[in-house]
Amino acid sequence: MTSQLTAPDQSGADTRPTRSRTLTVLPWLVLAVWVGLLVGGYSLAGKLDSVTRDGQADYLPASAQSTKVLQAEAELPGGESGLLMVVYERPGGLQPGDREAVERGQSELAERFGSDGDAVPEIVGSDDGTALMYALPLDREAVAEEADATGDARALLEDRPSGLDAYVTGPTALGADMDEVFDAVDATLMLATAIVVAVLLILTYRSPLLWLVPLTAVGVAAITSMGVVYALTQLFDFTITSMSSALLIVLVFGAGTDYALLLVSRYREELHRHERPMDAMVAALRGAGPAILASAATVVAGLLCLLAADLNSISSLGPVGAAGIGASLLVMLTLFPALLVVLGRRVFWPFVPRLGAEVRASGSRWARLGELVARRRVVSWAVPMVILGALALGVVGVNSALPQLDQFARSTPDSVTGAKLIEARYPDASAQPLTVLSRPDQSREVLAAVEATPGVARAEIGRSSDDWVEMSVLPVDPPESADETATIKLLRESLRGAAGDAALVGGPSAEKLDEAETNRTDRNLVMPLILLVVLAILGLLLRAIVAPLVLVATVVVSYLGALGLCTLVFDHVLGFAGLESSVPLIGFLFLVALGVDYNIFLMTRVREEAVRHGTVEGTKRGLAVTGGVITSAGVVLAATFAVLASLPLVMLVEIGILVAVGVLIDTLLVRSIVVPALTMSLGSRIWWPSNLSRTSEDSVDDRV
Repeated sequence: MTSQLTAPDQSGADTRPTRSRTLTVLPWLVLAVWVGLLVGGYSLAGKLDSVTRDGQADYLPASAQSTKVLQAEAELPGGESGLLMVVYERPGGLQPGDREAVERGQSELAERFGSDGDAVPEIVGSDDGTALMYALPLDREAVAEEADATGDARALLEDRPSGLDAYVTGPTALGADMDEVFDAVDATLMLATAIVVAVLLILTYRSPLLWLVPLTAVGVAAITSMGVVYALTQLFDFTITSMSSALLIVLVFGAGTDYALLLVSRYREELHRHERPMDAMVAALRGAGPAILASAATVVAGLLCLLAADLNSISSLGPVGAAGIGASLLVMLTLFPALLVVLGRRVFWPFVPRLGAEVRASGSRWARLGELVARRRVVSWAVPMVILGALALGVVGVNSALPQLDQFARSTPDSVTGAKLIEARYPDASAQPLTVLSRPDQSREVLAAVEATPGVARAEIGRSSDDWVEMSVLPVDPPESADETATIKLLRESLRGAAGDAALVGGPSAEKLDEAETNRTDRNLVMPLILLVVLAILGLLLRAIVAPLVLVATVVVSYLGALGLCTLVFDHVLGFAGLESSVPLIGFLFLVALGVDYNIFLMTRVREEAVRHGTVEGTKRGLAVTGGVITSAGVVLAATFAVLASLPLVMLVEIGILVAVGVLIDTLLVRSIVVPALTMSLGSRIWWPSNLSRTSEDSVDDRV
């Protein structure tokens, strides 16, 4: 579009009518292209659910022993193993007839789900006489349809005496309840996010029509992104989980709406200077486009850093999120401008920008804030940084290993209630089996090493194939306890000495251990990588070294303050049992990448103004012009992530609250006060080593 406005006609002929006709038709051509793309993209987007996987291996590190155990178990005779645990309870004590009802239910379940030749599981009573329990191994078909198996089992057990409670739990039931939660995530999240964004846009624009334009464009971006992600799964081998699918929706709505707010703000400015909406939009794209492109590039680059992670669910989030940001960027720089141009000035009714009317940012609250910060520069950045540093202390001693039974928020499914009941009524039977796999020619040595390991109660050989022999190992200590974790580590060390790579240790507790340790390793690798990428992009954009270092430092402090505050909220207000181990890394990615977004929007405008007015005055002008739109964008983004807090999974609730709180801290405090104060304190030196750093239009003073 811009080339048609600027390219001179070498013949000297007047080409303005041709250009005018071309520019008039161009928005309609863009709309026509997007209608075609949307028709094709909608069919692909609908297929995304078909490639979404939520198996345990999809959330585990690719190289971990527990992941290899899960993969090998599926190839053993009978396929993947499965287990239901059934526990009955009558709080006042069992009554005559209760055991007969339990035996009847056991028989029906064994006939429906058990494998041929399996022994009838023993019914075990609790010491206090209030509970009865038995285990039920599942055949291969039942494991493959764990949701149906769990639901059918619960339905079969409804025929029991009044007052006798029955719970179906165990690994298979826990997986089924988790799948049920994930199945409802996308539809609920899409609707809730759309409603939140619509309400905020209405409040922001106070127009009966304007809010529909960005919401429509963001909806198109969401559909496009889901179609692109599905297409990528057909070309490349990476995992799509319900977690990454949920974050994709939030990211597209949040980032897309931010881009819309920034472009509309600049477009409104240009409508005061240009008669035709098309000319105003070209000028707006020239002014805001580079910052939006840089912002999207920063987020995409940060997301792609996740490819270096070993955890499957984290590494897969990289390309999924990058596709979402790419789709948002494409829609907001093509379809969205075309819609605005076609609708003309009337889309802003009742606050229609008039040609020639002056944009009065100098008298706004942001201009007054800029003057206040200029008078108290050091105080304005030092006090908030001290407060954020104090909040960051909240991360000290935080439990970053959320127990498996505490993953559900708001409501507790039967599988969790049953598992906790077994822990309470059968303390000696609460240990959870580990799975050890051995090569057939070394199974005797491996079994001997397992039985000789401290912390192991007993071990027995189960299924076998030409490649692996399976052993069930029962630890002495309860699941996910510190002592059981020590046993798993000791067991792996013993087997490494006895059989090298020919023995693997897996099982639910080993999976949680591998997940936590890999998250720690991934954080140490990916976080510095994200910071380096962000620094490089900021350096290229601002053509400076000092400014990127200052900006990234503020983002990191903002993240640490938000993490510390949120861990206190999770622990003391919401009562969560811990911080899910992937939350710090995911939160860091979004808060650093998206926080740098607002730095880019602010500092590119500050630099533009500083060239003409000097750094101090340029900072005040940049804040006056961008403060309102950045704040609106931050509130919208925080609200979209906060929608995650309405979901019934602790992991998504923690991510949503952490990012929402971090964005608000970054937008309302760091971006509005700390960054302008630091910029004015450093003066032109913040642009070092560019030529702008050598200007003497303003000076750094010592006002505090």
